[in-house]
Amino acid sequence: MPIVTLENTITFAISVSDRHASADWYTEKLGFELVYHADEAGWSELTTMTPGVTLGMGEHTKPVPGNAVPVFGIADIEVGRTALEGAGVKFDGPTDVVEGMVATATFYDPDGNAMMLAQDLTGA
Repeated sequence: MPIVTLENTITFAISVSDRHASADWYTEKLGFELVYHADEAGWSELTTMTPGVTLGMGEHTKPVPGNAVPVFGIADIEVGRTALEGAGVKFDGPTDVVEGMVATATFYDPDGNAMMLAQDLTGA
């Protein structure tokens, strides 16, 4: 039995140098659809052709190619985080909250691969 119950959503987070140009590329080349640009948070998100799977892009001056971070949707991030920490899972700092948007928490598998939990705070 799993320690936490994840939702049927996953976002693959990648780093890019220009979110707007990258969104155009993914839209034109792969047919993804722009969900939004959150310029104040340095984040953009696109839907893919796979239900429940989105591509998130964080803007960085020096992006790290090939370093995709899976972001798992969860209904209650604090409950999930507490359960995982209780099972010895290592987290990277406190839960980050962008009020009215999202709460995220980065954690690591045994090999040091980063993953995230994300709770939607939009009320959608």
